[in-house]
Amino acid sequence: MNNNLLEVGKIANTHGLRGEVKVAVWMDYPEEFEALETVYLKTRKETLKLTVKNVRYQKNNLIVKFAEFNDINEVEQYKNCVLYADRDELGELPEGVHYIVDLIGLEVYNEEGEKLGVIADVINNGASDIYDVKREGKKNLLLPVIDEVVKEIDIEGGKVTVHVMEGLDDEI
Repeated sequence: MNNNLLEVGKIANTHGLRGEVKVAVWMDYPEEFEALETVYLKTRKETLKLTVKNVRYQKNNLIVKFAEFNDINEVEQYKNCVLYADRDELGELPEGVHYIVDLIGLEVYNEEGEKLGVIADVINNGASDIYDVKREGKKNLLLPVIDEVVKEIDIEGGKVTVHVMEGLDDEI
C-alpha cells in the first residue's frame, strides 16, 4: 500500500439487499466521505477501485452505495475490509493538522536536542491525541498532543520537538 492511499474507514456490514454497505468512518468529519468520488478496497488478493454512488447517514455509520455492487451477495465477502482514499482527493489539511501515517516514524527530541525516541503510534483518548514514543531500553513515553508539550512538528525533516512536562516521565 503506498503512502498516497490513506485509511478512511471500514466496511462494518452489509445493508439491505441492493449491495449497500454500512461503513464505520475513520475520518474526523464523516461528511468528508461524501466528497470522495472513489475509494479503494484492499483484500489479501486484490485492490478494488470503487465508485461512491450514494452516501447517507445512520447513527454513527454511513450507508454507502458503490456503483460496482448491486446485490448483497456481491458485498458480503468484503465485510471488515478497510477502505482507502487517495491523499490528493482528500484535499488540504488545516494548518498544524497531520495525517497519522505521516507522524509514525518521526524522531522525537526534547528542547535540548536530545533524541527521546520515535513515534510508534498515535492514540486518541477523546480529549486529545497521544503520541506513543518508542524508546531504546526504556518503556514507551506517552505524550499528550497539546501546545504545552508539542513545540514543533517537521514532517519534511522527520522530527518532532517536545517539552516533557514534569511528571510525564520520571526516567529522563
